[in-house]
Amino acid sequence: MSLTAAATRRGFARLKGLWPGLLTAITIAMAAVFVSDHYGGPTLLYALLLGMAFNFLAQEARTAPGIEFSAREVLRVGVALLGARIGLEQIGGLGAGGIALVIATVIATVIFGRLMAMAFGLSGRQGILTGGAVGICGASAALAIAAVLPRDEHSERDTLFTIVGVTTLGTLTMILYPLVSSVVGLDEWSAGLFLGATIHDVAQVVGAGYMVSETAGDTATVTKLLRVAMLAPIVLAIAMLFRRENGQRAAHVPWWRRLPFPLFLVAFIVIAGLNSLGLLSNAVAGGATEVSRWCLICAIAAIGMKTDLRELARVGWLAVALMVAETLFMAAIVLGFVVAWQ
Repeated sequence: MSLTAAATRRGFARLKGLWPGLLTAITIAMAAVFVSDHYGGPTLLYALLLGMAFNFLAQEARTAPGIEFSAREVLRVGVALLGARIGLEQIGGLGAGGIALVIATVIATVIFGRLMAMAFGLSGRQGILTGGAVGICGASAALAIAAVLPRDEHSERDTLFTIVGVTTLGTLTMILYPLVSSVVGLDEWSAGLFLGATIHDVAQVVGAGYMVSETAGDTATVTKLLRVAMLAPIVLAIAMLFRRENGQRAAHVPWWRRLPFPLFLVAFIVIAGLNSLGLLSNAVAGGATEVSRWCLICAIAAIGMKTDLRELARVGWLAVALMVAETLFMAAIVLGFVVAWQ
């Protein structure tokens, strides 16, 4: 038998083992999209909750491999394709001051998350995970950071909690922050900068920005794009930090897994660069964004299936306080600077 035939046979054998769990994750993702499209609400949260309802499937021999594949590999594909949403020309419109403020705030929030987690007696890993989710782009950032953090028995639980927490807090900030900008008396551009630099999810930022005005909505969207662009360097830094702490991996591990950075981040950077240079057509960029969306929904559904609600309940109120503190910390920094500049 030739090497090509043997490789093909192994590929089909692996696909046969993966498809029941992978198909389950896809089905739950489709159900989540249907509910969101017809009744409103965040698709990722629906995928999470529906996945949790089928937790028992993560223990089944037939579906477990595909669910694990969806939670890890499909997730990485989705994160890589997020690069198609980034455009440097749009970000440049914020000016040097706005760009510096957003970058500094994102980095400060991640550091603050780790320090506060240690002060609360929680793991530094959980602080980085929640700080990155709050600081960068909500559930997508949580998934990307979780993909490079060391795994332990609480990995899925912490990731799930972070996604639920950042989605809930993002919804609250979407409602409250436009009111805050009005009470403080921010002009349209300043309000957009404040909203885009502090609200967690892209859709929530867009919703809040256009509640204020069209100018505020445009500014908020571009500001949020800059935060999304911070995903690659922040996750790369986290990956290299924990690689140093854990030491080099065993020599028998494939070379691509011994690299000091994950390949899906390289793909993210390359795709974002191509998009910024205008080398991706609108159709290609739109298609990549849509595939990314579906991959992330499938990954969230799989993470939900892998998580036991009893374990989630054991996270405790300190973890909730941590995410609230990170959210308020970020809002205080941005609002203070925006009011001073106005």
